[in-house]
Order: sequence, then structure tokens, then C-alpha cells
Amino acid sequence: MEQQVTSKEKILKKVRLALNTKSKSLYQSIDFESNIFALFKEETLAETFVKTFTESGGQFVFCDNQYDCIDKLLDLIELKKWKYIFSWEESIQNLLSESGISHYASKDQIEKVQVAISGCEALIARTGSVLVSSYKNSRAMTVVAPEQVFIVKRSQLVPEIKDGLQVLKNKYGRKTPSLYSFITGPVKTMELPSETPGQMPALIQNGAGPTALYLFFIDDTKTV
Repeated sequence: MEQQVTSKEKILKKVRLALNTKSKSLYQSIDFESNIFALFKEETLAETFVKTFTESGGQFVFCDNQYDCIDKLLDLIELKKWKYIFSWEESIQNLLSESGISHYASKDQIEKVQVAISGCEALIARTGSVLVSSYKNSRAMTVVAPEQVFIVKRSQLVPEIKDGLQVLKNKYGRKTPSLYSFITGPVKTMELPSETPGQMPALIQNGAGPTALYLFFIDDTKTV
């Protein structure tokens, strides 16, 4: 007498057969490494960054050289009437000191900060972002300061976020900064729904980050 095979046993048999049989992948040729975005042309890398940076609300200032940068920075300081200027990055501190720009280099009176001036690790053309790290920039400065000035160089431009991360890896090796972040434009104002029907949404301003972002872009690739 033949043994009856239940539906459950038939299903389990098929499952065991499927697990023991390696099927050929239908998607072996998928490329997970190549960039999904259109490639940049070298001559348009800066143009792309300027476009995306300004579209995010940043204010871009082109500088022919370091001296031109200082002249334009002095004009901005006078226009904005900044008195409490903070910088915790040694190279920027030296630049400000050599230019006669008074600034604070410690946490003393940080509650009075009007603007923070610093450099960056890299500039991301695709997103218009400024890559900063805890090695070069203070986290407090990028959060507490109501306005932020970055003094950067054209040679710091990279196409994508992954290229910016590679800059950190090449520069610091295993000593990766404890914190790094991408700053894309000034902090935005948010609207929260009103608790009372019929009332306008509540506006939340001055979130974590500067409400105004200035980028002084020095073209260090020019040859005389």
C-alpha cells in the first residue's frame, strides 16, 4: 500500500530542493560602483558648486587671491558691523591676525558671538555642501554662531560626497575625525501646524546652524 503524501510534505520537499539548488542570478551584471549621476566636466565643477550652493541660500564671494579675499572680508565686516568674530582654526586665526582683524580664539564670551570664520575639509559640487570636521572646525561654531563665513580654495572642490569622504580618509587615515558634517546652505525656517484650527502655522526660526552663510572662494589654481 502506497504511503499518502500530504500537501504539507509536498511543500516542504520543494522548499528543501530549492535551498539545496543554487540558481543562477539574473542580475550578475549590475554595476553597484559606477556613479548614477552624469559625469562632471572639469571646467564646470566650480560652476556646478556655485549654482547648487547659491540655490541652497548661501552667499558666494569670488576672490582672485588671498589679498582680494581679505579686502572683501573687511568690506563685509564693516557692512555687518561685526565686533564679536570667533575663529578656532589656527590657519584662519593667523590670516585674521596678519590682516589686523580682531577676533576671539577661545570660548570666552562665546555667548556674544556674531559670526564664526573658518575653513573646510572639502567642497561638494553636486550638493553645494561644505564638508567640515572636528579637527579643523568647532562643532559649537557651526551651531551657535548666527552667521558663518568660510574661507575656502578652489582646489578643495570635489564632485561627490564620496569624494569628500575620501579626502578625509587620505588626510587622516585611521585617525578619522570624531565628527564631520556637510553644511548645505543656512538653517531654514520651519512651519509647525497650529494647535488651534484656523490659526496660521507657528514659525520656528534660528535652528541649529547659521541663518546666513558666506563663502569666500579663493581661486588658487590660477597661474601667473
